[in-house]
Amino acid sequence: MNLPLQMRNLRQEIDAALAPVIDQGNFIQGRQVAEFEEHWARYCGAAHAVGVNSGTDALLLILRALGIGQGDEVITTANTFIATAEAISFCGAKPVLVDCRGDALIDAGAAGSAVTARTRAIIAVHLYGQPADMDSLANVARRAGLALIEDAAQAHGADLGEGRRCGSLGTAAAFSFYPAKNLGALGDGGAVTTSDGELARKVRLLGNLGSSVKYHHEIKGLNSRLDTLHAAALAVKLRHLDRWNEARRTAASWYRQELEGAPGVELLPVSPWTGKHSYHLLVARIMSRPRDVVAKDLAARGVQTVVHYPVPVHLQPAYGDLGLPKGSFPTAERLAGEILSLPMFPEIRRDEVAYVAESLRACCG
Repeated sequence: MNLPLQMRNLRQEIDAALAPVIDQGNFIQGRQVAEFEEHWARYCGAAHAVGVNSGTDALLLILRALGIGQGDEVITTANTFIATAEAISFCGAKPVLVDCRGDALIDAGAAGSAVTARTRAIIAVHLYGQPADMDSLANVARRAGLALIEDAAQAHGADLGEGRRCGSLGTAAAFSFYPAKNLGALGDGGAVTTSDGELARKVRLLGNLGSSVKYHHEIKGLNSRLDTLHAAALAVKLRHLDRWNEARRTAASWYRQELEGAPGVELLPVSPWTGKHSYHLLVARIMSRPRDVVAKDLAARGVQTVVHYPVPVHLQPAYGDLGLPKGSFPTAERLAGEILSLPMFPEIRRDEVAYVAESLRACCG
């Protein structure tokens, strides 16, 4: 993500949106927050949106609002950013991990097999901007009476086609507005979307210190609110999101053309149920040489790459208590050793994509 370039392009619009907030001093729960929440809910196809402090808090607040806690289990994938599992742990429940598919998304069949009497929810991660197999997961959740939660931190604007956008596909969805996301704030931020009015009310109550009337606290809550400055900036960026996502999809098509037939490297596939991939990340598998060696060689050519993510959740020291040794989830572990995120941002040019692909071919060959 080229944030300096994006901010230069939007500077006048963002300055104009921030000025009233600064002039009026409404930095917490100003009108711009409610306005953005309304726009974001409508964009996602949900009835409600609640701004919160981060994507991690969005997941945590959903789980707490659903009453999930000590003694409960929540199924999710081992191939995700650790925040997905941490939100489960923070609410007192146990993360039950399952393997991913070759497209890096949660395996719905494995999720179904992991259901026990203690299971309360499934968290489906829309990884890299591609929706998970929500129809299959919904069937699993329906049969077992589970909540189906979307970790949509990387899936702003992604959909299953026919207007079925991420953020409206389950019981509730958690979004991150970390600055490098397709829709990013000026710092940490997040939101919960849902069409369940009571769930939205509980999330808002929990995130506002358990209070709906100032200094009167109905329940024990958290301080997790979306700042007004962030909401104002997000409202500006939301007007550009579809255009940016389309530019990302165009860039992804260029990469596929440039890398077609390249030995030892392939881009992760687009799953058959995907309508629109938002390409938060453009991820390749490096198979001919050690991935880290290729990354180093690319850096020497001026090509910056990142690994998302090098260690699956079950092999993180923080989750050693799950007792899941190496070999527990072979697909996730294999991908962790092969994947490499290539430069991807809306403003990337065709010649820049061509150079990255040419460099990748040389380094992998």
